[in-house]
Amino acid sequence: MEDPLPEQMRAAGTTLLAALDPAARDSAVHPFDDESSRRWLEYRPRPRPGVCLAELDVAGRKAAHRLLATALSPSAYAQAMAIIALEEVLDRAEGWHRGRHSGDYWVAVFGDPARDDRWAWRLEGHHLSVNMTVVDGQVSPAPIFFGANPAAVRYAGRPVSRPLGIEEDLGWALLDAIGPAERSAAIIADEAPADIISATRRQVDAPLEPLGVPSDRLGPTGRALLDQVVALYLDRLPPELAIREARRLDAGRLHFAWAGPTHPGQRHYYRVQGDDLLIEYDNTSADGNHAHTVLRRPASDFGADILATHHEAHH
Repeated sequence: MEDPLPEQMRAAGTTLLAALDPAARDSAVHPFDDESSRRWLEYRPRPRPGVCLAELDVAGRKAAHRLLATALSPSAYAQAMAIIALEEVLDRAEGWHRGRHSGDYWVAVFGDPARDDRWAWRLEGHHLSVNMTVVDGQVSPAPIFFGANPAAVRYAGRPVSRPLGIEEDLGWALLDAIGPAERSAAIIADEAPADIISATRRQVDAPLEPLGVPSDRLGPTGRALLDQVVALYLDRLPPELAIREARRLDAGRLHFAWAGPTHPGQRHYYRVQGDDLLIEYDNTSADGNHAHTVLRRPASDFGADILATHHEAHH
């Protein structure tokens, strides 16, 4: 059966560009071969390629959201919307001094989705970056970055908002499930790093060292929880993409690494690595209430995998 997702993205991208006025379209559209703009990852509040959603009318903003929804599962789309809404919460917590706002997200399109066999798009802002590349009717996902500040808002100890709570809880559950010897191999540092190690680099030299504990050293519970962690991040993607990515990993070996204290409430970090897979999670700023997560494919980010196939076929 033919994958409907590339055509869904193509239709949503074409609709988005048709909804923009000429000035907005000029800001949004870049040549596909503009590598400096296309291979871009920035999850901090910085200037970035594209057009700001706050500058669009309702039709333009809705078209951008519908394009974003083609790249994410329903649960991940809900996470993304919660992340965007946190800009207003954070602005209030900072005394309204920085002017953060939930419209400060940008959409960029590379190439022409209506007619090109190679095109890409990205929707990005503070704590959100979703990158998709479409080549010869195939979709290549990643990097996909989700963050949250504050990571949790609570009332009487109970969470009111916690967009990345499952990512955190499964990480702790996995650490708790592995035995002493395996935990010793998994813990690579007593202190967590300041941020995810891959940061905003356009290319990651994988694997990141040290690797941590290999999956074949884990017991049944540990291995099952590690599989759940991987599935959680892959399930940010639409089902057809998530299934394809999971199949790529079936025969490969995974590694799990942890940095920081071994009890909740303090700054901590974990990562999972496999064949062309890098998952990173950190909660290391604001005394452990500021989370970053990323799903990357170090050899295939920004469509490197399907572009290589395209070049072999056409050149």
